[in-house]
This record gives sequence, C-alpha cells and structure tokens, in this order.
Amino acid sequence: MSQATEVSKNNQSDQPALLVEWTEQLSVGIEEIDEQHKILVGLLNDLHRSIVEHHGSEQAMQTLDKLVEYTRIHFAVEESLMRILGYPDYEEHKEHHEMLITEIGRLQQKLRDDHKSITFELLHFLKTWLTKHILDDDMAYVDHFISVGVKTQHAKQGLMNRLWHSIAG
Repeated sequence: MSQATEVSKNNQSDQPALLVEWTEQLSVGIEEIDEQHKILVGLLNDLHRSIVEHHGSEQAMQTLDKLVEYTRIHFAVEESLMRILGYPDYEEHKEHHEMLITEIGRLQQKLRDDHKSITFELLHFLKTWLTKHILDDDMAYVDHFISVGVKTQHAKQGLMNRLWHSIAG
C-alpha cells in the first residue's frame, strides 16, 4: 500500500482514515477481551493519527509507549485467563506474546537510539500483527473459554477498560 493510500482522508471529515477499523470480524465474542482489543485498536489509530497529522516524534513515541504498555497489560490478562481456565495451548500463545513484546521493545530502542521517527512501515507491522494475532491466535482460545463457562456478553464496561481510561485520561 502506498503512503498516499495509507494517509487518505475520510470523505466525511478532515480526520485521517483509520489505520484499523473495529469490526465484528475482530470480535472474539468475550466482552472483556473485545474491549481490550478495542483499546489496542484505538491506540494504534492514535499513533497513526500522530504521524499523519505531523504531531511530532515525541508525541508519536509517547503514543507508542502507551500502546506497548497497554499491550503488556492485555497480554497479562489473557495469560492469566488461559492459566486459570486451563487453556491447553497456553505456552505457545504466551510465546507469541513474548516474541511481540521483544520485537516492539527492539524497535522502540532502535527508534530512540537512532533518533528516528516512527514510520508507516512500523505502523503496518503493528497493524498486521494485531489483526493477525486477534484473528488467528486469540480466536483459537474462544471455544475453550466458552466450553469452561466464560460468558460471552456483559452489560457493563469491562474492568480493564474502566481502569485504563481512568489512568490514561
């Protein structure tokens, strides 16, 4: 995808097009996890907006830091649920989480060391990783979670969503 396509404007407003649009296809059907995934999608879109609107590399790095911080929180929640619920592929899933955290940490450090800006290539990597992880890895645990009694719908906003919004402002 070209940069021109990547930064195309939404026809109905002056806002840049979303990098990732939340759709039901991304829903795992477990409200707490979906809410956390929506936060990750929102942070990725914030990072995209920072770059497209030229808010400066410091703001973009702060947004990337928030994305990484929330990703760690989300992974910890998922991994806790997997252990508690006896998910048989827990170790493999955790390994995928660790590989991403390591890769993002390496990229963050390289950006800081080289005094470089966040690029569209990095955004594309994050977008691809997030959507692929949800659609492949996370969808794989849904049947197991439901089979051991996890409810698929909650009327209230999830705990992690409330906590994140209270500290992230």
